[in-house]
Amino acid sequence: MQCVKLPISVTVEINLLLVAVTVSALVTRLYGIHLPKAVVFDEVYYGQFLSLYMKQVFFIDESGPPFGHMILALGAYLGGFDGNFVWNRIGAEYTSNVPVWSLRVIPALAGSFCIPLAYLLVVQLGYSHSSALGACVLLLMENSLIVQSRFMLLESVLIFFLLLAVLSYLCFYKAHNSSFRWFWLVTCGVSCACGIGVKYMGMFTYFLLLGLAAVHTWHVIGDRTLSHVIVVQILVRFLALVVLPVIMYLGFFYIHLTLLYRSGPHDQMMSSAFQASLEGGLARITQGQPLDVAFGSQVTLRTVSSKPVPCWLHSHKANYPVRYENGRGSSHQQQVTCYPFKDVNNWWIIKDPGQHSLVVSSPPRPVRHGDIIQLLHGMTSRYLNTHDVAAPMSPHSQEVSGYIDFNVSMPAQNLWRVDIVNRESDREIWKTILSEVRLVHVNTSAVLKLSGASLPEWGFKQLEVVGDKIYKSYQQNSMWNVEEHRYGRSQEQKERELELKSPTHSDIKRNLTFMAKFLELQWKMLTVKNEESEHKYSSSPLEWITMDTNIAYWLHPSSNAQIQLIGNIVNWTIANLSLVVYCLMILTYLPRRRRKVEDIPQDSWEQLVLAGVICFGGWAVNYLPFFLMEKTLFLYHYLPALTFKILQIPIVIEHLYIHVLRQLLCLLCISSAH
Repeated sequence: MQCVKLPISVTVEINLLLVAVTVSALVTRLYGIHLPKAVVFDEVYYGQFLSLYMKQVFFIDESGPPFGHMILALGAYLGGFDGNFVWNRIGAEYTSNVPVWSLRVIPALAGSFCIPLAYLLVVQLGYSHSSALGACVLLLMENSLIVQSRFMLLESVLIFFLLLAVLSYLCFYKAHNSSFRWFWLVTCGVSCACGIGVKYMGMFTYFLLLGLAAVHTWHVIGDRTLSHVIVVQILVRFLALVVLPVIMYLGFFYIHLTLLYRSGPHDQMMSSAFQASLEGGLARITQGQPLDVAFGSQVTLRTVSSKPVPCWLHSHKANYPVRYENGRGSSHQQQVTCYPFKDVNNWWIIKDPGQHSLVVSSPPRPVRHGDIIQLLHGMTSRYLNTHDVAAPMSPHSQEVSGYIDFNVSMPAQNLWRVDIVNRESDREIWKTILSEVRLVHVNTSAVLKLSGASLPEWGFKQLEVVGDKIYKSYQQNSMWNVEEHRYGRSQEQKERELELKSPTHSDIKRNLTFMAKFLELQWKMLTVKNEESEHKYSSSPLEWITMDTNIAYWLHPSSNAQIQLIGNIVNWTIANLSLVVYCLMILTYLPRRRRKVEDIPQDSWEQLVLAGVICFGGWAVNYLPFFLMEKTLFLYHYLPALTFKILQIPIVIEHLYIHVLRQLLCLLCISSAH
């Protein structure tokens, strides 16, 4: 105790300006967020996923990664929400079991903390506390940001992580000798991952920071004083800004897939193997099916592609019309289609062409890659056939039919070669659910393929299946997998029909690895898009600049009370002017500095350039990409870009005041003195 000097004291510095803007932000974003107690605009969209999270039911949202939904679900979980609410329309009154405050509090807190982050960011850029305060006041008064923060929406959460990422990187860049330096770099990587995890829009700011970090790393490489630690410097930056975000991104999906283990309404978009890994649904039907497909197996064949919809190879007692509407003729044989619903007419029997038996032998003879098979339709006993007759909707491809012998010199061509695309050996056994199979016609080398076209009324609007002679090495619409499977035991037609109508039973369970599920889910999110339709409040990026648009978020059913998403015209106008002025300043300074005319000191020039990269660059990368997007856009998509644009206002004003107005005043004073 002798080494301890008494009394022990702690000195704390409190920035009262920072405290004041933080409290103001909390008040403007949190006060009365439980009102209105009704669904507000996109709450109807996010709420559906929220309920599925509470019930741990699998879903896929192609608009973005799952981290944003998990953040909203955390608020619902803490509020005790059970997921029981019908999210069917904007304006629907919340029932008593919906904790409205809890659902909205996390976006509100995120929107509140954006204000102090903006203050600290401006200070880290090297500008005065007065400018930082000005930035906070402008953001505090920006009603579009206030509105977006007060409801169960994700833009405020996204902006919070983007500002935190930028601030953390600036703290890392400026703290050359601080022990906290690497903590800020790791925080930047974590924030970038969270921003991307909320919405893919976060990638724009992430790439901006990666570019800035690459430039700074290049300068580090040229610093001879750091030659002994240069490899460590580069490696740590790479781990924190590239490897860590990738690991976290995978982690978001791991948690997502772990929590959502039950079958749900979005299962049909996924592969049979993915569906079978979920509790209930297909897993309940297929659990324990025979794994190896054998001669005599009764199977349903599902297309690997989910475009335009997942469907199963199907046939029924209806023939192709003798002539189509355009005058072309057909074989008039039995229709073969792809049907997007489970049906007894989806069952087919895999037959050995050299034998008459339609049952599985004992022991079963498995079907292997390269084997020749026939496919017999279970309910109509017609063989799957294709020939040199044009398909009804795709005349450049061959018609696929259930063969009927009309004695018109059109022999059966019903032999198919099994080509297991994802095989590991040349004699691999055809596996239920796991194998992706291409069926190649022996006589014509055509591949059985889903064309995606819908047949007319005579084809019951089902999807066309064709024989495609011109096919690439890998096309999902020419791949099929066995989904439901049983070993056939009945040789007679009547007994076989009863067998086909009975459920399957066995005892084998299949599980996909996390990486297999992640890759499939990620691919679906990037490729499967809902049909985009024009929305009443959709807008174009050009309209955002001048705020020539708005969104009616909520309207009271009886009074005239309403909530509108609309910007502060003063903020938007000044922000637009600040962008123009900044560009003019840079265009003025650059050629003059090239000619060795330094109007401002080197430190001020570097400060101005860095501020431009962050603010002007942040606006550009979060705005310009929308001109290339073919999707329905809304005003709220502009809010991240708007935030960076507003931050530039006090920066431009301070620079003009110090380096332009002061110099003019000095010149005026000197001239008046003479």
